[in-house]
Amino acid sequence: MSKHNDRILMEAVHKKLQQHTRRQFLRESMLGLGAIGFAGLYGCGSSSGGQANVFDPTHPLEAKAPQFAPKARSVIYLHMAGAPSQLETFDFKPDLQKLDGQDCPPSLLEGKKFAFIRGVPKMLGPQVHFAQYGESRAWISDHLPFHQKIADDLCFLKAVTTDQFNHAPAQLLMHTGSARLGRPSMGSWVTYGLGTENENLPAFVVLVSGGSNPDAGKSIWGSGFLPSVYQGVQCRSKGDPVLFLENPEGIDRDIRKMSIEAINEVNAQEYKEFNDPEILSRIFQYEMAFKMQVSVPEAMDISDEPEYIHQMYGTEPGKESFANNALLARKLVEKGVRFVQLFDWGWDAHGTSQNTSVVEGMEIKCGQTDRAVAALIADLKQRGLLDETLVVWGGEFGRTPMAENRDGVENKFKGRDHHVEAFTMYMAGGGIKRGFSYGETDEIGYAAVSGKVNPHDIQATILNQLGFDHEQFTFPFQGRPFRLTDVEGKVINEIIA
Repeated sequence: MSKHNDRILMEAVHKKLQQHTRRQFLRESMLGLGAIGFAGLYGCGSSSGGQANVFDPTHPLEAKAPQFAPKARSVIYLHMAGAPSQLETFDFKPDLQKLDGQDCPPSLLEGKKFAFIRGVPKMLGPQVHFAQYGESRAWISDHLPFHQKIADDLCFLKAVTTDQFNHAPAQLLMHTGSARLGRPSMGSWVTYGLGTENENLPAFVVLVSGGSNPDAGKSIWGSGFLPSVYQGVQCRSKGDPVLFLENPEGIDRDIRKMSIEAINEVNAQEYKEFNDPEILSRIFQYEMAFKMQVSVPEAMDISDEPEYIHQMYGTEPGKESFANNALLARKLVEKGVRFVQLFDWGWDAHGTSQNTSVVEGMEIKCGQTDRAVAALIADLKQRGLLDETLVVWGGEFGRTPMAENRDGVENKFKGRDHHVEAFTMYMAGGGIKRGFSYGETDEIGYAAVSGKVNPHDIQATILNQLGFDHEQFTFPFQGRPFRLTDVEGKVINEIIA
């Protein structure tokens, strides 16, 4: 046993000595020295045009001032995962109804790529009645009766486009600025730039409904190459808001605090040795987890809301639902949470089953969310929070004006394939025009004809409302300044109040 202990001790001493040899230094820093050299040669760094945010690893979520006066202080992003059909919600096309059942013209198919359509599909007219509402005379379908009541609070983007026709890459592009894995999410960028006004709650909270995560998984609320403290914290509207929030059996809060203090003492010693800022982020996260034991259960409890609020949202305390998440979103921004992201899965209306058709399926999904979204916007407005909270609604792409014929065979139920050339999103509050519609599609809703925007433009506009120039808001990584909008994007000034 003594020899075994001596061997372990000698190995520890050997490893320790290795950290201080020239050979170890050169081996571990070789790539870093090369990157520094290339950065100098190519003019990368803070002097190359991008303006990096000030990052204090000891207080990574400390509230910070934006680059200029903001219109909004927080964001609630409502993503309908799977992509709702704009032709059954907000983009009314009566001319498309006249073509219903006819063969799709070759001009709409030649040179185009679709996820599932093969051969010649049939045109598919709107599968729901539309009418105009509010002083803005916005076209809204009968699937969304509660949206009809808030028409004058909404700003529609009718000509949104993308270049990704599969769910995961399109969701990544919408939320991280890149169709590939590895980039920080929009919520991570926002919390990196602004920090938080509530030190006892996460700055970036994610709520999921619909029975599944989005196709792109948790990467769309990840921190990418930003420090991990900026990633989204997924909470639940049923059961414990965060897993392992309760103390283990036989462990009280005092013991847990002592455990965290002991762990962080080791982390502090490790930081002194390696000077890695990620270790400080780890210390902060342990401390935040301890604070969350008290703050999160109270913040995530909707049972204490008055009955008229539950009626307004259609909430059912104790159950997992989009309505519960919408009410939680209001409570969280009210308490200073910077970015709240709601994902609702199940909007992929291909027509492969009754529940995924643009008839029954769309009616079901709209019925699950319409009331709660309208209530959220009305509730923020009545509390004086809508002016400083930017609400964004949309999916990752649109749906085709022709019916999906999967692999050339007509589907049993009416459905639409993925479509990149036109879809509808909307914004509300946060300094955005109310009762306004920007952009237009052609007479059948196939392509944008004016006011065309893309995910980078939407990201640039969201950052602008929060007080950031998207071209100057950067983080240094791999020898150059990176930004959310990559090398694209323009602020949609036409929709700013």
